[in-house]
Amino acid sequence: MSYSSAHINKLLNSLEKHLTEEHPDNPVLVKAVKSFRKMDYIAYGMGLLGRDESYATCVTWWPMIAVLGTFSAGKSTFINSHLGIKLQKTGNQAVDDKFTVVCFSRQNEAKTLPGVALDADPRFPFFHISKSIEEISNDEKDRIDAYLQLKTCPSENIRGKILIDSPGFDADSQRASTLRLTQHIIDLSDLVLVFFDARHPEPKAMQDTLAYLVSASVNRADANKFLYILNQMDVTAQEDNPEEVVSAWQRSLAEVGLIAGRFYRIFNSEVASPINDPKVRERFEKKRDEDMKDIHVRMEQIEVERAYRIVSKLEQTAKTIRGQVVGKLTEMVHEWKNKVLLCDGVILAIALVIAGAILHATESWSLLSTLVPGSESFSPVALSVLLIALVVIHFNVRRRVADGIKKKLVDEMGQDQETSKQFVQAFSKCTAAYRPMFFKKPAGWNEVAERTIDEIVDESNDYIQELNDRFTNPSGHGKENSQA
Repeated sequence: MSYSSAHINKLLNSLEKHLTEEHPDNPVLVKAVKSFRKMDYIAYGMGLLGRDESYATCVTWWPMIAVLGTFSAGKSTFINSHLGIKLQKTGNQAVDDKFTVVCFSRQNEAKTLPGVALDADPRFPFFHISKSIEEISNDEKDRIDAYLQLKTCPSENIRGKILIDSPGFDADSQRASTLRLTQHIIDLSDLVLVFFDARHPEPKAMQDTLAYLVSASVNRADANKFLYILNQMDVTAQEDNPEEVVSAWQRSLAEVGLIAGRFYRIFNSEVASPINDPKVRERFEKKRDEDMKDIHVRMEQIEVERAYRIVSKLEQTAKTIRGQVVGKLTEMVHEWKNKVLLCDGVILAIALVIAGAILHATESWSLLSTLVPGSESFSPVALSVLLIALVVIHFNVRRRVADGIKKKLVDEMGQDQETSKQFVQAFSKCTAAYRPMFFKKPAGWNEVAERTIDEIVDESNDYIQELNDRFTNPSGHGKENSQA
């Protein structure tokens, strides 16, 4: 799907309006949208973004909770219990092979909408996701609907935020696509609930899934947003061995890198196995209630975390442009310039040697006088032809050297296709035929652009200060406000 600059502008206007209406007394996120717009103009000038793109659409503006795990881990049952509505199908077998985005609706009934509804709304984490799906799907039509769906429900527990239920990793026939979309969700989520099934006491059997869900998270700066939940703990009550089950999972997770953190131990009373011993039942229920309370507190906190996440993304993107992108592009342009000059020199030297050999063999040195202005045999046509030939060769060299550097860049970037795409676009602008080679800085990067990026970094720090003033009260004076 192609979008014009006018369409992107309209979407961002709609986003600002939504944020203003959502929290009229907290303008930080609306200000952040304006800062993203400023950064977009810098990116347009540098070629990092097309006019139909915006950095503001690379983040999700709704507080977001991702629910991950294997197909039998009770994810859907947990979601239904939290919503107070039986929205998701449940069962011991895989019941859904799509990512389901759940959000609030004022209508009295739940509705299921196709995935395309998510592709055109920048508030959701799947804005423009159809572009990525096209790269990983061989189907020719309805690709996005094969991977995604949107469900709306009138539960107040979901108002102002979204939940994402993932298909089970070991049940999805399109595993590679599922993992890729899952990583996209993890990156954008404010909270990630990772469910494991206590009914399977041999976690080593799911080592691949554990490695993906855990190994990718332990070294992240935002690793604290992952909650590991051991669900259906009621099955351990018959032998009264919950500590042994937890220990087995902890050992398995330690093998894939998770050596810190805690397990939340829960079960759903409506679908749980009966616990006949009153003392055991009381102990299990007490532990479950304590852990569920902690989980719900974290789920309620994501509106605050959402604001910090978005402002942090703004600052991070600005610093990346200034500290990494500009440096990388400068290196690439320098490499390109040196290779072009070297190739020009080699080609010119070879051409002179060949021409000299021909003139020597034919004893036609007098032909050189046709290229010398002022000589009797000077020929403007011959000189023009020679100059045109040199110019054509030079620009062919420029293009071929640039293509080689771009290909090497793409190979270096590997799976990071979005970043490599931005670098390729920006480098193409730096090496465009109309741009002289003597420029040392990348295209679009000048004092104004540098000053603007510094302003955006300063603005993001101001936004953090505003959020701190709003959500913290170190002095103990005044009235605290807990609204996001």
